[in-house]
Amino acid sequence: MARRRRFGDGLAALGGARADVLELAPGARPRFVAMGGVLLSTGGLAVLSAAFAVHMALGVWWPFALVAGLGWGFVVVNLDRMLVVGMAHDASPRRNLLLAVPRIALALVLGVVIATPLTLQVFAKEIDTEVLTMQAEAADRHRADLQADERFAGLPALRDSVAADEAVVASGGRSDAALASLRERVTADQAAYDAAVGTARQLEAKAQCELDGTCGTGDAGTGEAYVQSRKAADRQARIVDDARAQLATATAAVAAAERRSADLAAANLDADRAEVTRLTAELDRLQAAFDAENEGSGGILARLEALDRLGDRNATLAAAQFMLSLLFMCVEILPVLMKLLLNVGPPSAYDRLVALRDSGDVDIEQLQQGSRREVAQAKEELLVLAEMERLERQKEAILARRRPAPPPAPAADAEPAEAPNVAAVRPMWDTGPIRELARNAAVRTVRSVRRRPAEREPAGV
Repeated sequence: MARRRRFGDGLAALGGARADVLELAPGARPRFVAMGGVLLSTGGLAVLSAAFAVHMALGVWWPFALVAGLGWGFVVVNLDRMLVVGMAHDASPRRNLLLAVPRIALALVLGVVIATPLTLQVFAKEIDTEVLTMQAEAADRHRADLQADERFAGLPALRDSVAADEAVVASGGRSDAALASLRERVTADQAAYDAAVGTARQLEAKAQCELDGTCGTGDAGTGEAYVQSRKAADRQARIVDDARAQLATATAAVAAAERRSADLAAANLDADRAEVTRLTAELDRLQAAFDAENEGSGGILARLEALDRLGDRNATLAAAQFMLSLLFMCVEILPVLMKLLLNVGPPSAYDRLVALRDSGDVDIEQLQQGSRREVAQAKEELLVLAEMERLERQKEAILARRRPAPPPAPAADAEPAEAPNVAAVRPMWDTGPIRELARNAAVRTVRSVRRRPAEREPAGV
């Protein structure tokens, strides 16, 4: 029971209760205990929110994240307590509203800050999936940007050139597309040669059958028809020889061109391969660096963006997100709202006792201040009197030194000498100007003593 009592007293103190006043108005204790419980609730939410935020943003180990969350929870509880304690009871609704508006605004800001990490944690699974999608899209965009970069714009053409050179070298130059015209010429020459050979065979067969008499005139032997057929066959044979020579020349030219093409492709292939390897390595390095950064970009900002994208596509999730955030924000501004509602009603016994205590403390402090002022004034007057007494003694000493020495004792039969005129000397020091100078000196001495607290006791007093 005693432990519960102490715990309740701690909650009441957290809620802004004054122990001395609470003893006189115990009926107000439950209200302040409830207020302390609400402040602890907001602090607990702040602890969880900060722990989730630190873990998500920095990847901190959970125990350390919890320690950071406890620190943030302490700050939030302290701020909420300041907002609640600063709203004293006031009979004016307008002043209550003016006091409440900035405090509610600050509590709302704190509520948004606290609600955001908690909302992200509630939708963590959906957000993780969306973050992966966002990272893949970012990687694709970055690769496309790199490929469009002027540093790597010629890489596809260079790769095609390497592939073409490799094909040319592997085929001995026969796959070089630049030799197409020479190959077409060889093909034409080959067709011309084949046609000439065919014609020559026909003419040779005709001359032979004229000789045999099996065709043409039907007369065997070397007649006029045979002679003409032989001449035609011989002319065609020369045409065939010319076509064969032209075909051989074209074939030799193609073969030489293929060898030159293969040699040139082999010479360019090493340099092209080295350049392709360098550019590809640089492209892969930049992409790998972006991928490493992209994979670790699942912080709070990325998760908020993912949550917004999910909300844009899913109205149910957007509504749930709004209601959840509103709940956390309401919990945060609840202490200020409770204090505002309590201030709207008439002052309670606790409020009246607090006002009486505060006004009594002010009156007591004013009395004490007046007493201290009177004591200080009396001390200063005593110091002035003491200094004036000291100056009087100094003056008496000076007067004593200036009096003439007494005459020697006269003889018995001598007449007594005339007594010194002391009254003629004293009035010179007892005049008004001398006294005023002495008083001014005493006042200056007192002022110097007040400036030097260690020497307040005047000398000779």
